[in-house]
Amino acid sequence: MMQNTKRHNMLRLLAYFKPYVGWVILGIILAFVLNVAELANPYIMKIVIDDYIVGGNRSVSIVALGLAYLGAVLIGAVCSFIQVVLLNSIGQKIMHTIRVELFSHIQRMPLSFFDRNSSGRIVTRMTNDVEALSELFSGVLVALFRDIIMLIGIVVVMVELNVKLTLVSMCVIPIIIVVAYLYNMKAKPNFRRVRALVARINGFFAENIQGMKLVQVFHREKEKYQEFEKLNDEYNKASILEVILVALFRPSAELINNLAITILIWVCTPGIFNGVVEIGVLYAFITYVKRFFGPINDLVDKYNVIQSGSVAAERIFEILDNNEGLENLDEGMELKEVRGEIEFKNVWFSYNNKDWVLKDISFKINPGETVAFVGATGSGKSTIINLMGRFYEIQKGEILLDGINIRDIKLRDLRRCIAVVMQDVFLFSGDIKSNIRLNSTEISDEDVIKAAKYANAHEFIQSLPDKYDEEVKERGCTLSAGQRQLISFARAIAYNPSILVLDEATANIDTETEKIIQESLERISKDRTTVVIAHRLSTIQKADKIIVLHKGRIREMGKHDELLKLGGIYKNLYDMQFIGEEPARSLSVG
Repeated sequence: MMQNTKRHNMLRLLAYFKPYVGWVILGIILAFVLNVAELANPYIMKIVIDDYIVGGNRSVSIVALGLAYLGAVLIGAVCSFIQVVLLNSIGQKIMHTIRVELFSHIQRMPLSFFDRNSSGRIVTRMTNDVEALSELFSGVLVALFRDIIMLIGIVVVMVELNVKLTLVSMCVIPIIIVVAYLYNMKAKPNFRRVRALVARINGFFAENIQGMKLVQVFHREKEKYQEFEKLNDEYNKASILEVILVALFRPSAELINNLAITILIWVCTPGIFNGVVEIGVLYAFITYVKRFFGPINDLVDKYNVIQSGSVAAERIFEILDNNEGLENLDEGMELKEVRGEIEFKNVWFSYNNKDWVLKDISFKINPGETVAFVGATGSGKSTIINLMGRFYEIQKGEILLDGINIRDIKLRDLRRCIAVVMQDVFLFSGDIKSNIRLNSTEISDEDVIKAAKYANAHEFIQSLPDKYDEEVKERGCTLSAGQRQLISFARAIAYNPSILVLDEATANIDTETEKIIQESLERISKDRTTVVIAHRLSTIQKADKIIVLHKGRIREMGKHDELLKLGGIYKNLYDMQFIGEEPARSLSVG
């Protein structure tokens, strides 16, 4: 089964050559001309030795043979150059196509895919594995065309010269096959282990570089170093075993090659003395035998590249073939005008189809309302937001937008009308302007500035040296939490959404910045549906409706004053924040 899968993957890789069939044919022709030129040289030397040197012929025609030898060398050099450039160009174009396909496919994967796969593992597929294919196409295939034609050509010329000596020369082939089989049995599983360890190391680096601040805060440098040292030691041992296997196989191949030549000389010597075999023929056969084992030795050198390409193809196609939950942004009905009415009807949801996170949730948000969700950690607040944008599919119930089931709406239109401002703001490398518009061509510079003013971000942006062109480093590390949050507000407003979602957007903001954000919130939420997940209850007291969640169910619903009079969960949360009661050890409103 594994072998069939491997063969299928290689056939799929070859399918990428289809747009370049003409170039491939030209490459094959060049390989044929190149090999004819290389095969001609030993034959020319055979004629020179037998007809001129041994025969004592001093004819000037030997000069013509010398020029023919030189011409064959020059033709071979030119064809080799053109072929390498041609096939490498094809390889790079195919890599470009695979990268585009892979990245496009990953963008359409549901969030559950990223929950199951670490960023380091995905990055490894996008970089190391694609690069391994690049080496396969540009390195191995260049040699593969030549080697196949060369092996066929050598056998044809040897048979033409002497059938018996050809059979003698080929007698060691069963030995090289056995040695290659034994090498493959040991090398292949070890190579898979090496590739798996590379992915783990990349994942370790990605995770620890991103969390370096936390590592240093808790003084875990030594522990993390030991963890990496153990992982790196595993990779080192696997790599050394790989080197040892190659070091054993290459001399074995050379030994078998020399054995073939020894047997050839032993068989030919009596014939030379008896005049049955010419010296030039022996020279030609020795040369051809060396060249016959050349592709085999080359295969040893390229074995790691071949295995790497095979495993990389398997891992890449594993992602490309993963269509579970694949998002089709253009499937469904168009949504032109959105009033912003949201309704959950008896919604049940579980991330693992086993443990229910939301249990029979029902509520309705009218157009233009501001509705807040509060509750303990794990109560399902953020899950509700994820379900609104169909980042996950519910198991039971319905979610309606303006009376339409969101499963019937184009994902592109659904997500275009919803803007989410999160607690952990993510900024891309670039500048402030590009982070607000997210490279949208529909948002002009004037729209960016207008959105920034609306979100109270314009003032601090203008104070920066390069203003809206100020460089934003990775994750916005040079900006404060409040500045990043204001940029995220401007980003949301720039897209003019019908529904604004605030996922604990003020949880990490200081009091002064919170006042600025509250001012912008009042303007932003006007005439649009606003959904708020609140950490600070002071930010939601003016909400039209507050929904209290507890263990995946709605326990209370109403306005701020109504819930306080009710004296239930919301009242307890409010008292813990504003009256100074001892906070619950495990209860968090965030």
